[in-house]
Amino acid sequence: MNFEQARFNMIEQQIRPWDVLDADVLHLLSVVKREDFVPLAHKALAFVDMEIPLGHGQSMLAPRVEARMLQDAAVKKHEKVLEIGAGSGYMAALLAHRAQRVISLEINPELAAMARANLQKAGIHNAEVRLIDGAVGAPAEGPFDVIVLSGSVAEVPQALLAQLKVGGRLLAIVGNEPMMRATIVTRTGEAEFKTSQPWDTVAPRLLNFPEPSHFQF
Repeated sequence: MNFEQARFNMIEQQIRPWDVLDADVLHLLSVVKREDFVPLAHKALAFVDMEIPLGHGQSMLAPRVEARMLQDAAVKKHEKVLEIGAGSGYMAALLAHRAQRVISLEINPELAAMARANLQKAGIHNAEVRLIDGAVGAPAEGPFDVIVLSGSVAEVPQALLAQLKVGGRLLAIVGNEPMMRATIVTRTGEAEFKTSQPWDTVAPRLLNFPEPSHFQF
């Protein structure tokens, strides 16, 4: 398989048409080797427009969703980032190239070990994977400039918003199937937040976040 050609096609045919036009993001997608973060059994699918199974009910997000989240996060070199759901470590690797430091939380021990090994192999030293329930975040390490949820939740978690710096932003995919919305919440003051929902998608659930009841009485 010609990985370089497949990577080029992924960027030009899936990612650019999805309004990912930031030159730095597109360059990053061409240098961080996505195939090195995909389980061996699925390597041939590394650049396909789909979620890739990681086992344990978890998946890598589709490439265009990762790329769009990366662009919307607009991480800067001096910023500290918290990621919820390390998965295979790929998103943490992308974020680490743009941030000063990344802490990635993963609830599954085997995925945490996989993410650590993949980041080490990729030579990334400013991203750390912790085996912890991401639903609580990492309050002792906060506040953060950016919090990225690499999966979906039913609603924006207040516990994580509290860990944002003023001026910081949280990115999550929020809602229920069949339609969820990419949600960017910016903390504009101690108790003020501004929310935008620029695009729609669907993503697998992150574990242990609250699921509000949908019963109507």
